[in-house]
Amino acid sequence: MTSTVAETSTITHFINGVETAGSGDRTQSVYNPATGQVSAELRLANAGDINAAVAAARAAADSWGNTSMARRTSILFAFRELVASHIDELAALITAEHGKVLSDAKGEIGRGLEVVEFACGISQLLKGEYSDQASTGIDVYSFREPVGVVAGITPFNFPVMVPLWMAPVAIAAGNAFILKPSERDPSPSLLLARLWKQAGLPDGVFNVLHGDKEAVDGLLTHRDVDAISFVGSTPVARYIQETAIAHGKRVQALGGAKNHAVIMPDADLDNAADHLAAAAFGSAGQRCMAISVAVAVGEAADAVVDKVRERASAVHVNEGTTPDADMGPVITPASKSRILKIVTEAEQDGAALVVDGRDLVVKGHEEGFFVGPTVLDRVRTDMSAYSEEIFGPVLVVVRVETLEEAIDLINANPYGNGTAIFTSSGAYARTFQRSIKVGMVGVNVPLPVPVAHHSFGGWKNSLFGDLHIYGPDGVRFYTRGKVITQRWPEPAHVSAASYAFPSS
Repeated sequence: MTSTVAETSTITHFINGVETAGSGDRTQSVYNPATGQVSAELRLANAGDINAAVAAARAAADSWGNTSMARRTSILFAFRELVASHIDELAALITAEHGKVLSDAKGEIGRGLEVVEFACGISQLLKGEYSDQASTGIDVYSFREPVGVVAGITPFNFPVMVPLWMAPVAIAAGNAFILKPSERDPSPSLLLARLWKQAGLPDGVFNVLHGDKEAVDGLLTHRDVDAISFVGSTPVARYIQETAIAHGKRVQALGGAKNHAVIMPDADLDNAADHLAAAAFGSAGQRCMAISVAVAVGEAADAVVDKVRERASAVHVNEGTTPDADMGPVITPASKSRILKIVTEAEQDGAALVVDGRDLVVKGHEEGFFVGPTVLDRVRTDMSAYSEEIFGPVLVVVRVETLEEAIDLINANPYGNGTAIFTSSGAYARTFQRSIKVGMVGVNVPLPVPVAHHSFGGWKNSLFGDLHIYGPDGVRFYTRGKVITQRWPEPAHVSAASYAFPSS
């Protein structure tokens, strides 16, 4: 929705090293989801703003790509220290616009910093290979070069972490970067831009362009944008891939998820219930790695449902700065309405409503977008509560009789982002991890988000493109390989070139 309300606080773009309102005349309201009140007006980019951001990045890309890796690394180290010293400020911005509790916001920043630290080792990551005397008098070696101008389109649920999964690796590899953050919580991106500048990054290497579909389409089709990195929903990820590829761009697009956790009868059920509740209700379930389906095997079902009921009923939901709050609101009224609709449909279709969070009201924040923890048992795969990505604090329980049945259930799901198994059996765990068609697997770990020196990404409808984000795949995505074959003839050499294909 757009707004023409008189501006009190305005969030602007960051282009070529300066904050600018740009030339676009459209704005959009930014809300505090805990109060339901407008907190700022966001400037939305028009074609002129898109062109300005791309031109700034294009002008900076060549010189930055030729900057020594020692210089790049020194700026990455400085940026890392600046982010670490501004965690409280960044977390406050996240909580004010996203709604997640401060401890969760700080955790998000910490996971982003891990990738910054990984990117600080870019000199090691960009080393090539050398083959001496590959043919007579000929040596062959390879190295990797930056792709040029990269645009990152990031989601609302991690307004600091996901940009830090992209930009540090891209910039360390020698690219210029344009961040198009979510219009729902845009303020943290501007603070990141200021910190990049303070760290010594040259103007134009990191830019922030705010906007909606017009900005996205402008980046996808602009001839001077070389690559697109995206995290968001599956329908949009598919659109991003198709449009970007049609315009000759490299693309990685991470889509949605429906993450399952299998609970075996031999598992520590108290431990499993603790982690299920945290993974389902943390950040109000607005994580692409949230556990939204508990697959209870055999006799584990009744016990784990009872234990999860206890944990869900004890979750403290409140405004994110409340010291003992476990969970805050969801992001928008539309998101809340959709979640309530799906829960109601499941109940009407025969699911057992174990914990009902639909009528939660937080005292003092009656206009906030709150939904309480909700648990649905005996859910069938034909229910929308199972088939759709709810993206809210809802855990559905599906009952099966065997591990094989659980594996078949998960493999039949169109998503393949993350999954987990809770068990005390190494045999069960090994069977599960080798049989499952999912990109990230946890064993007694509910949110199997890989550490920074591995790569994050799913399978099936959770990933469009062939390279995952950050880690080794991130380096490969933001660079291109080049192979040099060279000969240095002796000074008095008489050419003996052959018209046959060279082989020795």
